[in-house]
Amino acid sequence: MREQRFGGITVRLTGGEDRQGGGDGPLVVLMHGFGASGTDLVGLWRVLDVPRAVRFAFPEAPHEIPGLFGARAWWMLDLARAEQAMAEGPRSYAQEIPPGMEDATDGVVEMIEAFQRELGVPSEHLIVGGFSQGSMAACNAVFTRNVTPGGLVILSGTPVNLKEWKAGMASKREVPVFQSHGQNDPLLSFEAAEHLRDEMRGAGLSTKWVPFRGGHEIPMPVLEELGRFLSTIGY
Repeated sequence: MREQRFGGITVRLTGGEDRQGGGDGPLVVLMHGFGASGTDLVGLWRVLDVPRAVRFAFPEAPHEIPGLFGARAWWMLDLARAEQAMAEGPRSYAQEIPPGMEDATDGVVEMIEAFQRELGVPSEHLIVGGFSQGSMAACNAVFTRNVTPGGLVILSGTPVNLKEWKAGMASKREVPVFQSHGQNDPLLSFEAAEHLRDEMRGAGLSTKWVPFRGGHEIPMPVLEELGRFLSTIGY
């Protein structure tokens, strides 16, 4: 593993022929969720069953969360409101545009452009995604910006800014999508995830939907399916 900055964002690179992100294989970019550390998802590259040439990039969100050691965010949340939402149960945020998300998305796009420029990754060999808030950042980049990757990965995400996402989906219908969500997720609504799936399919996107009996997590059956999905990109 090696660390490098792309577009001002610290990234851990793994996989590839040298196991440090080297070579010219497809690049899988996975962004962690709110409150996690920059290394939260790095271990996944050793679990996912993909060809050796596949490279992985694990970006570290730019914002530190005060009072929580090592915790980071792509954009900040109202923690009091988040606690209230947890107490009331998961709901849809589809009509909301989280403060700071657009600036965060601009940073993600700069990072992606730097990946393509500095690592020599053509769009069709680029897979962009993440877990929870990281997946929302990926969706916002793909559906509202000039980012057309070879694949999109949504792990326990939820729709936000859905009006704009829907407007951008038709032009991204060639992007295959992998989406998973726990049926008992206490944080982000399973029904909202189904809604996002249906909107993407209605726009013509090919979507691999992997529901599971669990919570806000990435269980092994999801990783097995994800490995199969990633192995089809760029080959």
